[in-house]
Amino acid sequence: MAEDPKAISENVTRLGSASIPKLILEFAVPSVVGMLVNGSYNIIDSIFLGHAVGEIGLSTVTVANPIMIVFMALSMLVGNGGNALAALRLGEGKKDQAERILGNVVTLCLILWIIVATLAATPPALEGLLTLSSATEEVRPYARIFIRILCFGFILQCIGFGVNNFIRTCGAPNRALGTMIIGLGGATVFNFLFVIVMGWGVMGSALATIMGQGLACAAVLWYFLKTKSAPLHIRLRNMKPNIRVVGSILSLGVPSFSVQAGMAFVNFVLNFQLVKYGAISPVGAQDALAAIGVVQRIGMFSAMPLIGVAVAIQPLLGYNYGARKIPRVRRILFTGIGVAETISTIEWLIVMLFPSQIAMAFGISHEALLAFTISALRVQFAALIFVGFQIVSSNYFQATGQPLKSIFLSLTRQIIFLIPLLFILPEVLPSLMPGLWGLDALYYATPIADSLAILTTLCFVIWELKRLKRLEAGQITAKY
Repeated sequence: MAEDPKAISENVTRLGSASIPKLILEFAVPSVVGMLVNGSYNIIDSIFLGHAVGEIGLSTVTVANPIMIVFMALSMLVGNGGNALAALRLGEGKKDQAERILGNVVTLCLILWIIVATLAATPPALEGLLTLSSATEEVRPYARIFIRILCFGFILQCIGFGVNNFIRTCGAPNRALGTMIIGLGGATVFNFLFVIVMGWGVMGSALATIMGQGLACAAVLWYFLKTKSAPLHIRLRNMKPNIRVVGSILSLGVPSFSVQAGMAFVNFVLNFQLVKYGAISPVGAQDALAAIGVVQRIGMFSAMPLIGVAVAIQPLLGYNYGARKIPRVRRILFTGIGVAETISTIEWLIVMLFPSQIAMAFGISHEALLAFTISALRVQFAALIFVGFQIVSSNYFQATGQPLKSIFLSLTRQIIFLIPLLFILPEVLPSLMPGLWGLDALYYATPIADSLAILTTLCFVIWELKRLKRLEAGQITAKY
């Protein structure tokens, strides 16, 4: 039964008046689960291919992983940026502008898809991506098929994941979660049918992924096109690109994009270093891609619920900041950090206590490779316990219309600190610790980079709390 207009309005305005713990719980649970669902596509591909095809399947997903992260980055660029801007405008009571933002986001998704599909259809461009991702001769034919299929289906992910964020801002977080669960459930079923039953290998896994994303895309479009009770709707007149709106969307979306693009760049560099140092180690290049690829996927998966918390409180922060309810902004930030830290602590304990079970779930059973994977898991996740604070705090600046600060903090963990360490440690660490190979040094870089990023973010948060105090006192004005 459709809601009446008054109820719909209250569903949005309650962001500035309802209990903060209750709102965060309501928004965070489906958002966290939703991010886990979205991150599970890669995990499911790896598990099915690892058991059905073996190390070559895991290596294929490792090579494709940077491309898959780029797709998520592009989806978050337009989706999170548009969602943050729409939340600010709704907080100001400007519904028409929020709908225009939604329409422009859909248009941007279509434009990005055309670009991605064109690259996939251009052999030199696709081969260049495979080379950039350090595909070995054995893996290249499989990775080529896998990546091309994902490129052609990118529009389904961009709308199914990017536009999905607007459903939360419309006050329907459970509906947003439902669209993502539909997609993951479909991808899992199709993976079983195509990979295990029909034996289609990497082609079957890629097709299963985009078909699952297609189900999620259809559910999102249905909400904004056919659900009368939705506060915002996709309207053809709002899809005409507006330069100022597009600029604001991209500006606010860059921080989220930077996090994912940073992950992709790290994966490109890491794959290169894995092939280089794996070839001169007892593990070997292909097994190094398979093992560390699993560790990286677990790392990205562990970040998903933390990003989910950050995304969940984004409309709450944006609405209340736009409405100048500064005390609520502070309480939302602190509560969000507390929730994220609880999740990251639980994840840290799971990795430390059950590393062998995690590795074997991906089909890694060879004794030497299993021991290497276990060691990599424990070292790389050493600082995970504090990463929740860093991710939520970085996203706070995006939600409150301070994209440059958010971009910088996002880049500290993924680019500014980690990339140099990936080049320096393999040359330095073996001389300091003779028992380690250059390959071992690659997974020591992550906890060091995480620690430096956490300390940097702490300094920014302390400064921001002082600024909020001055803003509340009317000594300064907010600009975004």
